[in-house]
Amino acid sequence: MSAADAPVLAARGLGKSFLGVRVLDDVSLSVAPGEVHGLVGENGAGKSTFMKILAGVYERDEGTVELGGKPVQFHHPVQAMHAGLATVFQEFNLLPERSVAQNVFLGREPRRAGLVDRKGMERRTRELLDDLGIDFIEPDAPVRTLTVAEQQIVEIVKALSYDARVIQMDEPTAALAGHEVELLYGIVRRLQERGVAIIYVSHRLREIFDLCDTITVLKDGRLVSTGPADEIDTDELVRRMVGREISAYFPEKLEGTELGEPRLVLEGAGNAFVDGVDLEVRAGEIVGVAGLQGSGRTELVEAIFGVAPFTRGRMLLDGQPVRITGARQAVRAGLALITEDRKAQGLALNQSVLDNALLVIRSVFPGRTGRVRATLPGVFSSLALVSRGPDQEVQYLSGGNQQKVVLAKWLATKPRIVLLDEPTRGIDVGAKIAVYSLIRELAREGVAVLMISSELPEVLGMSDRVVVLHDGRASAELPSHADEATVLAAATGTLDGEELA
Repeated sequence: MSAADAPVLAARGLGKSFLGVRVLDDVSLSVAPGEVHGLVGENGAGKSTFMKILAGVYERDEGTVELGGKPVQFHHPVQAMHAGLATVFQEFNLLPERSVAQNVFLGREPRRAGLVDRKGMERRTRELLDDLGIDFIEPDAPVRTLTVAEQQIVEIVKALSYDARVIQMDEPTAALAGHEVELLYGIVRRLQERGVAIIYVSHRLREIFDLCDTITVLKDGRLVSTGPADEIDTDELVRRMVGREISAYFPEKLEGTELGEPRLVLEGAGNAFVDGVDLEVRAGEIVGVAGLQGSGRTELVEAIFGVAPFTRGRMLLDGQPVRITGARQAVRAGLALITEDRKAQGLALNQSVLDNALLVIRSVFPGRTGRVRATLPGVFSSLALVSRGPDQEVQYLSGGNQQKVVLAKWLATKPRIVLLDEPTRGIDVGAKIAVYSLIRELAREGVAVLMISSELPEVLGMSDRVVVLHDGRASAELPSHADEATVLAAATGTLDGEELA
């Protein structure tokens, strides 16, 4: 092996236990300069533990780590940063009231004549931003004024300011819009060109195949496989991650699913955010909603649910005109809304699984609480919810299991219409398949499903029809066999009418 091909980072036989529970067992991984190495697996597979050992958050119980050919043992992330190994975690470590430059050089500000050299610090930050081709972030801008994507760039710039040779990225696109994902792609490729090695963790398999040279799969804390990304396909990767054969990533429509009468109808519906929307969702039907960030997708379902009610047009439920002006009224009318941000809007994180599952029932139908409580064990079982029990606090569950608790909360109301806003965001492959299976089951039971997703394969793979929004209006209605290019054309307002056939 030439010096150029030698790994810049080599972890061998890493092991870790917490309170006698083995969470990482004999895991090895190496990454070469300029390589993007994908690390995948379900929640609980050991990815985060592995990354935190490398970052110095946890100390390993067994194994060795070499950086640049030299053995290292980090006891703190700052120690790892100084050595050239940086980690961009999902939760950013930035001070919102300080400037970009102050965050980049926090704790090691350049000085001149005993004083902080603010101009020199901003000049160096500008150089680092320019190296990444970023001209829209100013070094003196307060971090609180930046978007999530821009804050992520600041974290990457901070890593580069330490001359990072290896950067770990933990779910870097989880909170990004579509155009911001493309921006991140460009940054990753620039880092590659500079010879920076990247360990890339994501539940979005398309990103793994788009960006990664090598893919390592973990399951239950153990290494399943490592190999070139171009020697494995999506089906095989999913099988390795979940440990079983999967006939289809998106399950087929269940036997016995029949389309019934229209459950939800919008006629020229509009408010301050959407306008002139015509839409129909029938019993047993899954209608997907696609569109770019800001197209009005979330605002549409919030209007249906009464969060920001329609002020124009008509809405009919089971053929009857209604005006929903609040969430409580929506629930009583048989609507359920699974929101995009489960932590901020869907869960009481410091409450138990059971209390969360009863939140809506206790609020809207208190007289049903006892009856619903008795049925919840069956609901949890059907969702394959993994927890220590109904008394466990939701904040300690994985993202996928938190989403299952949100679903249980709404299933308890026996809804006739389910509105899903990014139902699989930030959850692993196994949990996604469980959610897809639940959606199919709801359709078979005659529930009308309206599903928003930023992931076009998900929209096309799960929907009977796809409605595309552009600037708050429905720009197209497409069949489920439409291709992604056609959906994108409709989402950007450039679709030729002949392509709708």
